[in-house]
Amino acid sequence: MSMKEQYWKYSLIVIILTIGIVIFRHITPFLGGILGALTIYILVRGQMNFLTEKKKIRRSVGAFLITAETILVFLMPAAIVVWILVTNLQDINLDPQTFVEPIEQTVNIIKSKTGYDILDKDTLSFIISLLSRFGQGVMESISSLAVNLFVMLFVLYFMLIGGRKMEAYINDILPFSEANTQEVVHKINMIVRSNAIGIPLLAIIQGGVAMIGYLIFGAPNAWVLGILTCFATVIPMVGTALVWFPVVGYFALNGDWVSAIGLFAYGSLVVSQLDNLIRFMLQKKMANIHPLITIFGVVIGLQLFGFMGIIFGPLLLSLFILFVDMFKKEYLDARNNLSEE
Repeated sequence: MSMKEQYWKYSLIVIILTIGIVIFRHITPFLGGILGALTIYILVRGQMNFLTEKKKIRRSVGAFLITAETILVFLMPAAIVVWILVTNLQDINLDPQTFVEPIEQTVNIIKSKTGYDILDKDTLSFIISLLSRFGQGVMESISSLAVNLFVMLFVLYFMLIGGRKMEAYINDILPFSEANTQEVVHKINMIVRSNAIGIPLLAIIQGGVAMIGYLIFGAPNAWVLGILTCFATVIPMVGTALVWFPVVGYFALNGDWVSAIGLFAYGSLVVSQLDNLIRFMLQKKMANIHPLITIFGVVIGLQLFGFMGIIFGPLLLSLFILFVDMFKKEYLDARNNLSEE
């Protein structure tokens, strides 16, 4: 390759990287929708192939049908859950003082029993300011979610239409041999399917079991607590304890020690252990992912990708390990074999 050809080659690489970085920085707010579209595409690509190859349906019609299916199967249940939460929470007064008063009562109970004042007026003022920021953050999150849902459906439709060409193009530009390319594609499919199916299934099971406990021990708003427990399952390490443990504290502060001890035992021995059992069984059965990869992958993914990080965090970590293993087999092991000869 001549000097001029090398100049063209590396200049083109620099141009591609520069434009790519600029595009990525400005597309970051819509990353959740794009990753969501990719997740659903992996789940439904078999249906698309069946409609277009077996039933001879036009790709545009098939893409429309599957996009409509996505709305009914994925988005409608989510909308119903949100509606239940809004219905149960709409009567709550959002005045910060209504949140501060129960905190003050709790502090007074602790002070009367222990003699220790855990909060002062400055701390309460700080809590009020945090509540205001929290409310603003919730509104921004709702707006971002609405935009990303639209982006997800829009991108998914065009992914379905050009799916075959898109997959062939990606396979061509991947810097791997044919065998390694197939291994990478298989790994991506397995992990995405495992998390996209396993995590919602785990959330439903665990939230349902937790709600039974809330009903048994008489927790207020058991339905709302059950739904919140479903969402809490995606939080690494803490998980469902983020919901049921404060309820235990609520019972204890109100002097209901039977319910407090009972819910604590139920949450510790049933809900939390069910989390560990089902999560690891699903992951091992569907994608054979090591539990540590799942835990640390979710931690990394939530920071990088937001909510979709629960799927793409473990995928990112698994691909990193896979690429390191490829490098070892292709170069280090081959070099060691040559040196031994």
